[in-house]
Amino acid sequence: MLYFAPCCPQFPRPCATREALRTKECCPPWEGDGSPCGASSGRGSCEDVEVSEQPDGPQYPFSGLDDREKWPLVFYNRTCQCAGNFMGFNCADCKFGYFGVRCNERRESLRRNIFHLSRAERIKLVSYLNLAKQTVSRDYVVATGTYMEMENGSNPLFADVSVYDVFVWMHYYVSRDALLGGPGNVWTDVDFAHWAPAFLPWHRVYLLHWEHEIRKLTGDTSFSIPYWDWRDAQGCEVCTDELMGDRSPQDPSLLSPGSVFSSWRVLCSQPQVYNDRGVLCDARGEGPLRRNHGNHNRNLVERLPTSAEVAFTLGLSDYDTGAMDRGANMSFRNTLEGFGDPQTGFGNNVRMGMHAAVHVFMNGSMSSVQGSANDPIFLLHHTFVDSIYEQWLRRHRPSPSQYPDSNAPIGHNSEYHMVPFLPLHRNREYFISSKDLGYEYSYLL
Repeated sequence: MLYFAPCCPQFPRPCATREALRTKECCPPWEGDGSPCGASSGRGSCEDVEVSEQPDGPQYPFSGLDDREKWPLVFYNRTCQCAGNFMGFNCADCKFGYFGVRCNERRESLRRNIFHLSRAERIKLVSYLNLAKQTVSRDYVVATGTYMEMENGSNPLFADVSVYDVFVWMHYYVSRDALLGGPGNVWTDVDFAHWAPAFLPWHRVYLLHWEHEIRKLTGDTSFSIPYWDWRDAQGCEVCTDELMGDRSPQDPSLLSPGSVFSSWRVLCSQPQVYNDRGVLCDARGEGPLRRNHGNHNRNLVERLPTSAEVAFTLGLSDYDTGAMDRGANMSFRNTLEGFGDPQTGFGNNVRMGMHAAVHVFMNGSMSSVQGSANDPIFLLHHTFVDSIYEQWLRRHRPSPSQYPDSNAPIGHNSEYHMVPFLPLHRNREYFISSKDLGYEYSYLL
């Protein structure tokens, strides 16, 4: 028997109340026994949150201005700490790779090449994506205001969104600019999931939770995200109406009416508007999904990445180097992310490569970091990026000390809790093989 229960993206509905925000406690009861965190059944307990005091890098020179600093202390200082193989904001769920009522059934999932799926499996994938987009999340809401705007919790500001859009919002929230107070007063050199070491672990956790939510929504416990192997591709091979949507014959920046994705509406895709007003995204629809693949800025990106560039990147033995930002030289993370030259390894490349090149190539909703998860290609793309990360981990077998404990950009030190996940995940916990997290890639077998 497989068992699914509320999992992890913020904000859990039970914790989006005046009482939870006032007390700064997010320890909801497990419905199995009615006790906070399932304590009566030994699933977990409500504990004080411990955050790392290791110094951050110099990129973000402020303190006490952003709700994401020392996550999640601005909102909660007590959360569920789960025992054994239990996980979830109320310890109702199982750790990745474990299933069953007691979370003692181990099973490995297989992520496959999207072009190796049968026609029926492709149809099912598209239908699952569309179902997630059309179904309001039962378990989570998203914040539409800062903690200060919530008047220290007495005025909760949250919105209902779909299961899919919870994840769109999460990617926006983790990568948004810091609001320093007042219209236009923002700090742009900050990102809790990009431009630094946590890029790969953070997106790994993101995909694992997304996979879990689809399984929970559909009841299909065998579902795994497929990947698009874009090495040496001459164009957007997944941009067909059978898969992620062809071009509209009327407007090349829109999707074909033959695709269900043509009716999708994006959110959190206008960072300049939010910055000018000094506000967060309000999670309302902002127009259609856009994509004009191949008609991109060729001064930034010449083409999609090649097999040779992937091979060079995998040969870099240091996970991260120097200031551990976009200027890092001979850094596997920085080169895979796209800011290191995939032929030389030197950082601050004038052109973007690897992961970033695919985003730019799509020339639309996916090309702006904060709103990029609006495009379902994001999932196929990042699943392949994760597979390259997995190859590197298996080849180089890094010691835990390769992941930096201190002086990385804010949000990226090893002990930092990933924004905005609840329950809490530390970056270092996902500097491990996918096999330890219950999944495998078909082409790595």
